[in-house]
Amino acid sequence: MSEIILRGAVVADDWQVLRPAADGPAIMPSGRVIVPLAVWLDQQAGLAARGDVGVWLTGTDDPARLAPSLPSLSLIAIDFPKFTDGRGYSIAYLLRSRFGYRGELRAIGDVLPDQLFYMKRVGFDAFAVRADKDIRQALQSLRPFTDAYQGSWDNPVPAFRRHERAWPPAQNKS
Repeated sequence: MSEIILRGAVVADDWQVLRPAADGPAIMPSGRVIVPLAVWLDQQAGLAARGDVGVWLTGTDDPARLAPSLPSLSLIAIDFPKFTDGRGYSIAYLLRSRFGYRGELRAIGDVLPDQLFYMKRVGFDAFAVRADKDIRQALQSLRPFTDAYQGSWDNPVPAFRRHERAWPPAQNKS
């Protein structure tokens, strides 16, 4: 069984990602499965009744299409086909901030350890790190900085607003 990073810990992953062939029908496996948005929209009534189905989005998918289903989904994954494609960061931020999604938000695909801190800042709380990377080493990359200057989903107040100074500065009495 594969492992993922979930909320700061390495855990076993019992979800499987359905990647149907481009020209064939989606054959639904048993057990917990993460399906593409197109499959979810096409078979939503039946899949929602299962209760063990998540949805994955690509960088070209509009997260608003998933908005009516968000309360019933416990997992949404965003696929990164290659590490240079950053559209998934925007989708994650929109799901958390605009649509209020509070379930598991997982990064899948070409997920590298040096991306995890920034992915966490936009709302991801689960990471399926690329198979050729050490997941326990990747766990350490969630904490490369003690604080972030910019505000984001995890802390919307930027550093300059969090820091209060007395004004005028205290006079040196020496």
